[in-house]
This record gives sequence, C-alpha cells and structure tokens, in this order.
Amino acid sequence: MTGPAVILRGVIGLVALMAAGLAAVSHQIGVAAGLLALTVLVAMAARPRAALPVLGLALLAAWLVLRAPLPWGLFDASLLLLGWLLAWLTVALVAEARFVSPAARRLQGLVVTLIFGATVLWLWEAVVRGMEVSAVILPAPSAIAARFAGSVDVLWGDFLQTFVKGALSGYAMGCGAAVLTAIAVDRSPFLQRGLLPVGNFVAALPIVGIAPILVMWFGFDWQSKAAVVVVMVFFPMLVNTVEGLKASDAMQRDLMATYGAGYWQSLWKLRLPAAMPFMFNGLKIATTLAMIGAIVAEFFGSPTQGMGFRISTEVGRLGLDMVWSEIAVAAIAGSAFYGLVAMMEKGVTFWHPSQRRR
Repeated sequence: MTGPAVILRGVIGLVALMAAGLAAVSHQIGVAAGLLALTVLVAMAARPRAALPVLGLALLAAWLVLRAPLPWGLFDASLLLLGWLLAWLTVALVAEARFVSPAARRLQGLVVTLIFGATVLWLWEAVVRGMEVSAVILPAPSAIAARFAGSVDVLWGDFLQTFVKGALSGYAMGCGAAVLTAIAVDRSPFLQRGLLPVGNFVAALPIVGIAPILVMWFGFDWQSKAAVVVVMVFFPMLVNTVEGLKASDAMQRDLMATYGAGYWQSLWKLRLPAAMPFMFNGLKIATTLAMIGAIVAEFFGSPTQGMGFRISTEVGRLGLDMVWSEIAVAAIAGSAFYGLVAMMEKGVTFWHPSQRRR
C-alpha cells in the first residue's frame, strides 16, 4: 500500500471516529452517520474490489449532507468532509485496479472522471446550500441546471451564433490559410526569415486590443468574430505546420529524389504525412483558441444573441445562473470539438509512436 493511501485511510478513520462521537449528541441524521462511521472503519483495509461498496457509502453521505437542515453545524461539516474522503477513496480504489483489456482501461478512466466530476458538483451544491451562499455570488448546480433546462432555445441560438458561425468558420479559414502559408514559407527562404518573426509579433498582441478593431472593420455580426478567430488560430497553426514540414529527415528526402519525385510529389507523399503530428498539435491548440476568440469578440459588439453577448448582458442583470449555463455550453462544445480533433488525429497518425503507445 502506498504512503498516500495509508494517510488517506488514516484520515478517514479519524473523521469517522469524530462523526461517530458527534452522532450521539446531534440530530436524527447523526444516528445514520454513526452507522456510516462504523462501516467506514471496517472499510479501512479496502481493496479495489471494494470500490462499489465504498461508493455506496459515499452516496449515502452525500444524501445525508444534502438532507441536513439549515443552518449547518460542526457535525454537518464533518459529514461533508467524510463524504468527500469516501469519494476520494472510491477514486483511489478504482484507479488502483489493473485491467488487461484496452477497452476496460478506457472504461476505468471514464469511471474515475465521472466520479471525480460528480464529487466536485456535489461539494459545490452542498457548500452553497450549507453556507447559504447568495445566488448572486455563486449559484448552486441545481439552480444552474434548472435555468439550463428552461433556456434551451436561447442557449441553442447562442451556440449557433458563436460556435457554428463564428468559431467554426474562423477556425476553418484560419487553419486552412495557415497551412497554405506554411507551404509558401517552406518554398521561400525570404518568407522564412521575414514572415515568421512578424507572425510571432502579431501572435503576441492582446485579443482585447484586436477585437474592437476587427468589429469596426467587419461589423457586428458573426463575420467580425470569425475574423478574430482567424487571427488567433493562424499563427499557432502556421508555426506547427512549418516545423512539421521539417520533420522528414534528409535520407528520406534523398530517397524521394532518387525516385525522381518533384517538390509537390515529395510534399504530398512524404513531408505532409510526416508533418501530421505537428499539424494536429496546432489544430488541437486552435480548438480552444477559437472558442475563446469568438466569445471575447462578442463583448465588443454583437447582435442580440451569442454566448459572449449573453454573458455580458446577464452579468449586468445579476443573472449568474444564466452566465454559468452559457459557460457550461461553451465547455461542452469546446471539449467535444477538441475530442473530435483528437479522434481524427488518432486515425490519421496511427503510425506515430505516440499513438501506438495508447
């Protein structure tokens, strides 16, 4: 057993003993907490196969915390800590399990992620409820979910305006232009010495300075947001593609020359395939930059819809639940976009050592 696991189980035992002692003088929930604490003491020597029972105990603790009457006392805070430690123990036990099948290992990683994410949401909900935090400062996840469910049509319109029209179109134009420019740079030593330093300078410009100018140039609709995204994704993609075109070694290029291949044949059959890992690295970086650029650009002028427009408007109205709903939509869309590009990378660069190890 590793040192952190020993410390974790010792802390759980200490908290369980404290909860059991407090159960004798607390409200009716304390009786159930005392039984829970005794069960945790038995679970101290748990192995990976005990992850499911420990998860059940964590769910029981979570339910008891959310059912506790307000205002909270020391016992309720102790029960909150106990539930968090049980969830931590569950994640540790699942992560310690060893599987041979790649599908089982992927499922294991998914389960760990889901348990961790659910624990964070539960802690958020419990702390906001127990400490009676104002919704203006931090709304509970349940309030955010309710607002999300009641505003699906508005969120969908904002998603189409910001992500589909602004981010995706700018992403496609910026990355496509970067690849073509990288090929031109590769053909021209003058561009290698002149364009790349200028590109690094432009890439360092703050987006909050560029966005208002582009909004003035291209108007308040999605075209200005796409222009901001083009500026943000162009140079990271350009630098990665230029470096990728240098990935093939001299022996491989000499072999292509021996076969009588010209520049374009060598580019298409050797250098571009060798550059794919670098290019996909730039594409993955650009997925997050595209979302950020499209949302930030909407703060400086947009029509009556869009994620950035909605966030700035709802902040002024103190509608923080709607702001968090928009943040959730942006996070889901950005993560799905990144995951799609990563899946494409795995299919295209299956030959690369980084993919073979997965």
